[in-house]
Amino acid sequence: MVYATSPIAVFIFFFFVVLVLGLSFFFAKKTKSAEGYFAAGGSIHWAVNGVAFAGDYLSAASFLGICGMIASVGYDGFLYSIGYLAGWIVALFIIAEPMKRLGKYTFTDALDFKFGSKGIRFMAALSTLVVSMFYLIPQMVGAGVLVTPLLGLPHAAGVMIVGAIVIVIVATAGMTSTTYVQFLKGALLIIFSILLVILLLARGINLNPDQGGRKPYHAFQTMEAIMDKGDLSLSNSEYSIGDEWAKSVFHKNGFLKLTDNDGAVSFWKIKRLENGGMFLTETQYVQSLKNGKKLYNGEPKEAGKFYPVGHVLEVFSNGKSVASTGRLGPISYLSKLKESTIVLWGKTIIKDGGEKFTIYYQKVLSGKKVLRPGLKFKTENATPVQKLNFISLMLALFLGTASLPHILIRYYTVSEPKNARKSTIVAIATIGLFYILTLYMGLGAMVSGVMNLVDSNMAGPLLALSFGTVLFAIISAIAFATVLGTVSGLIVASTGAIAHDFFDVFLDLKLTDKKKVFIGKISAVVVGIIAIWLGVIFKGMNVSFLVGWAFAVAASANLPSMVMVLFWSKTTKQGVTFSIIVGMSSAVGLILLSPDMYVRYGLAASQAPVALNNPGIISIPLSFLTLILVSLMTQPKK
Repeated sequence: MVYATSPIAVFIFFFFVVLVLGLSFFFAKKTKSAEGYFAAGGSIHWAVNGVAFAGDYLSAASFLGICGMIASVGYDGFLYSIGYLAGWIVALFIIAEPMKRLGKYTFTDALDFKFGSKGIRFMAALSTLVVSMFYLIPQMVGAGVLVTPLLGLPHAAGVMIVGAIVIVIVATAGMTSTTYVQFLKGALLIIFSILLVILLLARGINLNPDQGGRKPYHAFQTMEAIMDKGDLSLSNSEYSIGDEWAKSVFHKNGFLKLTDNDGAVSFWKIKRLENGGMFLTETQYVQSLKNGKKLYNGEPKEAGKFYPVGHVLEVFSNGKSVASTGRLGPISYLSKLKESTIVLWGKTIIKDGGEKFTIYYQKVLSGKKVLRPGLKFKTENATPVQKLNFISLMLALFLGTASLPHILIRYYTVSEPKNARKSTIVAIATIGLFYILTLYMGLGAMVSGVMNLVDSNMAGPLLALSFGTVLFAIISAIAFATVLGTVSGLIVASTGAIAHDFFDVFLDLKLTDKKKVFIGKISAVVVGIIAIWLGVIFKGMNVSFLVGWAFAVAASANLPSMVMVLFWSKTTKQGVTFSIIVGMSSAVGLILLSPDMYVRYGLAASQAPVALNNPGIISIPLSFLTLILVSLMTQPKK
């Protein structure tokens, strides 16, 4: 899809940025002590903190990643929402009140409350930094994604902008400004997401997804192909097949490379029929690399040969095929989609001579198939590895929430343990409502002709764009504020680990409040710069998928030690220390050796020594087992 920057969008975007920075400078004047900088002085009202919790948690992964995942793979994308929300049950019943009762600035305070161990301090501080870095990657990737359509800037520029703003937010007022930024953007995100869903339901479903006067929809084309005694011919004389492709029709990833009478090249997906015949489906989007120059549908980006994609081929109302359903309710919208025929997209890469083609091709599916599991996570004839991958992901999402450092430190911003529990209940209600909205936003983007095939993260904002530039600008600016708030929380958690856990306690420097805050601010700058670098490197990956890694590392490194310290009296400081080491290193190691990372290295996924993409099913039990065995081996002598 072609992005055209709008002065209105630019104005709204910078208004939000100025508002956020204004809040930071306002609270900076009131932040004097270390407790005020790292924990907002414990003065935040539980209701405000609950919405701020939601603001912290509803990160780029929730708004950008889950909407994009649902728009790309239907119901399977919504499973991420279920996993994220379920994790709050663990936080509510196990973690909330003990964290507030036992800690001061960081989750390490609670972990180390009865040991006074420098080993625990060091390893917990290190795990905080590692988990925060893994969680920072998708946030920064999301920032780059948003700035491209809003301001017309490249991905790297967006990452640098959010990095610079966040460094200012954290280095000025710490947790107080972070909390109110989270509260503001959490509330606005819910309000405008509700508005977007209302507009979507009012519009209903129609067969012409061209909305808001954007580039006309490109027709879905098919062509018959005939194989006779080894020779391939086409029913449409406008196209011809090169000799090499005609002879290797079954060996080119199921695609044909065709040339029309004007010399334009296109790729067609092969569909084999039971009677031995076949027909071809034209791919609407091909990104190629020729002589180092990137082309889109055979031409430079400036030619604008992008097409809105993802739509409904057929929709029924009262048993009859119709062009448009008109206004629908929440239940009837899902019901009509279930009866529809929907076009989704696959991706493959073909190298031909000196050219590399990335091909996005249509997959025609029934609505029933889209609205049930199976498109991303195989349910039929799934291999043992595929089943383990799914279980591993769900385990990480369920246990990761209560292990995230930037979530855990928010319990210190309220005055009493009971308020920590109240905050969690408000957060669960707010987050649950939002995830229901993501289902409709994702499905709406799927069938409204707005998807950007190169980056699924833009599904939500581009759906808003189909209702006009103003809504797009507001939604995108709020999403950008979402990234700002989450990154701010992560950097506050990192600075607390560095200044409080490492310098003050581990090195025993006995820092004054002033020096501790100073080190925290310097740490914010350093962590922010590293986050910018990571955001540029991981450009293009779905942010919700990346967050799955962060949850796995958090659940492996932090949760076993927290649970066992609270509920197993035989836990020792050595057990906690080794549990963090083993959980963190095994999770990170398995990720680095996973198929998805091997693709990032430029290698084949099949070469990866580890078949799993998510390490949780191995690293989480391993961390628990390590703590139990080491604790039993290091029991104090009676």
